[in-house]
Amino acid sequence: MTERNPNTRLEAFCDGIFAIAITLLILEIKVPPVSMVHTKAELWAAFARELPSWLAFLLSFIVLLVTWVGHWHTLKLIGKSSPKFTYANGLLMLTVVLVPFITAAVAEYLNSANSDLAQPAITLYCAVILLNNIAWNLIQHIYLYSELLVKPSVNINKAKKQAAYSRYIFFLYAFAFIFSFWFPLIAFTIVALSFVGWLVQGIAIKEEEMTN
Repeated sequence: MTERNPNTRLEAFCDGIFAIAITLLILEIKVPPVSMVHTKAELWAAFARELPSWLAFLLSFIVLLVTWVGHWHTLKLIGKSSPKFTYANGLLMLTVVLVPFITAAVAEYLNSANSDLAQPAITLYCAVILLNNIAWNLIQHIYLYSELLVKPSVNINKAKKQAAYSRYIFFLYAFAFIFSFWFPLIAFTIVALSFVGWLVQGIAIKEEEMTN
């Protein structure tokens, strides 16, 4: 019996990766130990010291959520598969599994007494985001141009127009990566705002806009 969706196993595999990566994010936020807290004021102060960890967690959660939603919508447009597409998807998954590590690094060094130490961690964060974008552009090029894996019902022109945003945003992430060597917090803010924009755009997109 022919498999109706050739990407069923790929989608299940990727969903598992996303679920594990998102779960690992929250594990990096530490609960203040009881032995170190004696008053309510000290507990609130301890929670406040974890604010950089919470900010890094929130951004990374949005990064993974936006990536998962985009991946889900992409697989709904595709009716075929290919080795190139599968390996390009693997590159995207590489960026997903790196997110918990870079989130922990940013949270740890934003919390450090020497704020200059945060620069390498933020630069690495920007590098992973840039690699994530490169993976998306590669996936989109494969299924929309080089191998045309989309379903017959998909409006190819609208899909290409939507995919163009990833190509444009590449330059923003490349700039943020380079900029992070000198102004890491500004670069981190640029990345954060861009994913808030992706989140808003994703909410606004209607599924029927991609069909003929």
